[in-house]
Amino acid sequence: MRVFWSLLCGVLFLAGHAWADTSSYEAGIAPTRDAGQGYVGAAACAGCHATEQADWHGSDHDLAMQPATLKTVLGNFDDATFDYFGTTSTFFRKDNTFYVRTDGPDGKLADFAIAYTFGVDPLQQYLIELPGGRLQALGIVWDTRKKSDGGQRWYHLYPDEPVRAGDRLHWTGRDQNWNFMCADCHSTNLQKNYDLDSRTYATTWSEIDVGCEACHGPGKDHVAAMQAENWSLPHNGFKLSLARAETKVWTTNPETGNPYPWQSGPEAQPELEVCAQCHSRRSTQFHGARPEDGLFNHFMPALLEDGLYHADGQIDGEVYVYGSFLQSRMYQSGVTCSDCHNPHSLKLKAQGNHLCAQCHLPTKYDTEAHHGHPADSEGAQCVNCHMPEKTYMGVDDRRDHSFRIPRPDLTVSLGVPNACTQCHADKDATWAAGELEKRHGKPPTGHFANAIHAGRYGGAQAEQLLSELILDSTQPAIVRATALSLLPGYLSNQSAAVLQQASRSEEPLVALGAVNALSDIPPQYRPAFGLPALYDAHRAIRSLAASYMAPSTIPANPAEVQARYEQARDEYIASQRFNGDRPESLVNLGDVSGQSGHTDDAMRYYRSAIDIAPDYTPAYVNFADYLRSQGRDDEGRRVLAQALDNVADPTPIEHALGLLLVRQQRHDEALEHLRKAAMSSTATSRYIYVYAVALQSGGDTQQAVDVLEAAYHRFPGNRQFLSALVSFNRELGRDDKADWYEKQLR
Repeated sequence: MRVFWSLLCGVLFLAGHAWADTSSYEAGIAPTRDAGQGYVGAAACAGCHATEQADWHGSDHDLAMQPATLKTVLGNFDDATFDYFGTTSTFFRKDNTFYVRTDGPDGKLADFAIAYTFGVDPLQQYLIELPGGRLQALGIVWDTRKKSDGGQRWYHLYPDEPVRAGDRLHWTGRDQNWNFMCADCHSTNLQKNYDLDSRTYATTWSEIDVGCEACHGPGKDHVAAMQAENWSLPHNGFKLSLARAETKVWTTNPETGNPYPWQSGPEAQPELEVCAQCHSRRSTQFHGARPEDGLFNHFMPALLEDGLYHADGQIDGEVYVYGSFLQSRMYQSGVTCSDCHNPHSLKLKAQGNHLCAQCHLPTKYDTEAHHGHPADSEGAQCVNCHMPEKTYMGVDDRRDHSFRIPRPDLTVSLGVPNACTQCHADKDATWAAGELEKRHGKPPTGHFANAIHAGRYGGAQAEQLLSELILDSTQPAIVRATALSLLPGYLSNQSAAVLQQASRSEEPLVALGAVNALSDIPPQYRPAFGLPALYDAHRAIRSLAASYMAPSTIPANPAEVQARYEQARDEYIASQRFNGDRPESLVNLGDVSGQSGHTDDAMRYYRSAIDIAPDYTPAYVNFADYLRSQGRDDEGRRVLAQALDNVADPTPIEHALGLLLVRQQRHDEALEHLRKAAMSSTATSRYIYVYAVALQSGGDTQQAVDVLEAAYHRFPGNRQFLSALVSFNRELGRDDKADWYEKQLR
């Protein structure tokens, strides 16, 4: 089991308001903790770029992180109190230092000084320094909205159930750690500097906020060149030019009302991957990212994963724009971030429908005939239909940037949300689909949502639909990549050829999808699909591919392939050591060490993962599986038994214990653990199938059928379910039912 994480901390990127004078630059707070590396600071830019600096000053980038001062702190620290499931926290001030009395790492009330503010709109968080160089984000936050809008209050980010000390979501827990979760998107030239041996941080930055060089790169060479009036350097001394971020020339077709850009395709969008380094759901794999490095040399962007995106690509979890925008026709046409947003102030370039009218003819689109609502009403606003909102962090409304046409018909067939009934809550999706069909005709057929839904939940035509989607180069790369990651669940000789073709793709997202597919392919077959990725130009992709292939599967290949494998594997180990503050990476290091025959290292990494995160289920499962490979199942059983007292979701532990006991021929005990795993609300189709097979093997074929039939509605079209139901029903003499399931299987 390979384990990853995604960036959970939000980038507060809405426009700044009345706090422009609270900038660290203006307040005289020295922002430099780690100068050098060519970074000169925003103040060095202001002399020549006064307009841009004025726009940036007071923006949410400028105010992304600040020292906690009388000017920067927006919350009520006048002995204000907040009760959270019986724990009363008090916010107060001593002289010029702000404090909160709240439950600390041991669960007891104590006083903690506020070190920094984090964000400004629509909420402000507060960072507290703990031993080991850790900064932790307090879970009680200040709502900075106007009081008339419900703001000017303290509230908790997790209001529905108590989050106590020891929980990863408690403010002292690993998922509220600034150094890993949030820091590299709120400061410039952030260096995490985690020491794996001492488990401490020495995190540094060049500027505390998101300054000019966070997007343009180090400015030392540029400043020197301009002072010397040296115009010969490429990009005037920068490694990357964002010149195409200037306003583009668009031509509008008067018949369709649609615009066409002067240059189309991703090559016209150099700024997009710069923005995506923060405005995406991604994990940081390698330190030292600079704007010119591109996304895939340092970061691993999330695909359209269940829980992050709905099957049709609409936002579900916090995904931060990039993955949505890549799905849009705007992206395909060459639109980029600065066509709508001022890249320095972050404000929109126009308000309301005037923003869309920069390109789309209002005489065609800003009419009741198109949107079906009275002029100037909420329903007449383009964004409310094409960029529906979802609220995160309690008060932060963020819009979906896939710019999709509302499809209530997909709500009817697949259960995804739609913009129509989001507003018309008293109506259902069937009504909405009918209204849109009256106005605009039947919706187009063949939406990629059908393939993604089938791939996620086991639709009868999943293999065919996914294969067709992967081969369709007109579909967004992130969609095709997602289909690739789902394909191994349905892999046959025919679709294996599709995967093999995709594994040679030069499109980074498609290559990433092919590499992700390796995790669900038997290890002995992975090189057939994974070796091409060793030649990928992007470090994050080739290192991930190497991690999935054990050293024992490589020696039969030419020396050059072996050398590339060793290099990529070394890169992967470096990336996991860089993130050794996370249990995910420690488990990955344990897996890699075990594959290489380094038993002591593997044991140490697994135990370290359990030590820093006792609730982290994969640490126990992977540790026990490694012990199994060493013929040490008795030790593995003790590891899994320990997990039952610690993990939040014991389902994978119960399944692993059941399999271990089967190997030890303790069948009655094994069956009980497999039952608990299969009956859990978080059970996978695999857990249910294994339990059913165990029942049938033990002579209870009827109960096995009952289990599979009860679960079939959750996993319609699941091949393993169908195959077993054919076999088991024939065993029971029920040929009619067996024939029916066999038909579904075909």
